[in-house]
Amino acid sequence: MPSPSTLIAPSILSADFTALRPSVELAENAGADWIHCDIMDGNFVPNITFGPLLVQAIASCTKKMVIDTHLMIVDPDRFIEDFVKAGSHQVTVHQETCPHLHRTVQLIKSFGAKAGVSINPATPLSTLESILPDLDLVLLMSVNPGFGGQKFIPSSVAKIRQLHEMRSRLNPNLVIAIDGGITEENAQEVVSAGADALIAGTAFFKSANPAATAAKIKSATR
Repeated sequence: MPSPSTLIAPSILSADFTALRPSVELAENAGADWIHCDIMDGNFVPNITFGPLLVQAIASCTKKMVIDTHLMIVDPDRFIEDFVKAGSHQVTVHQETCPHLHRTVQLIKSFGAKAGVSINPATPLSTLESILPDLDLVLLMSVNPGFGGQKFIPSSVAKIRQLHEMRSRLNPNLVIAIDGGITEENAQEVVSAGADALIAGTAFFKSANPAATAAKIKSATR
């Protein structure tokens, strides 16, 4: 079973890109466990962000944090090796973009990274049941992906509980991560439902006191 300690993963998408190294160092000094890299292609989601070169730059700024790369792109198999070589410790793909999901998961692992799968709010958890034993991570989207700063979808809490029950049956070591609308105010409810890692973009980087925000989120317990 994953550690009861809550992991926090600031999303670099909400940082100041003109001050990339200070932003990464801010997250590290605040006690962040992962730095979350949102890769968007303007096709699967209606936004374009960045690619392996920026992930490589982010990875060069920290020796402590896990580089957590979330591929919101079509045909992710073409780019997995590039992102692992850039420094990604774990790579998450979307179930909705992978017709051969088992093969994609094994491809991620073949390059030495941990493998995750994400699903959008309207995608049922049943689509992950057969692949769950092979995963290191499931990332539940609690907003519709594409842009930061959206509000948490309340029905996500029930989905977290459902995944928590599936984990107990199929893969006790699975990490459950939640991405979208995470704040100091809802962190406790999300963790109580079964989440282990919380992706926080706007709530962290736009906070008047990011370290205090991180501490509050990390203090959430089951």
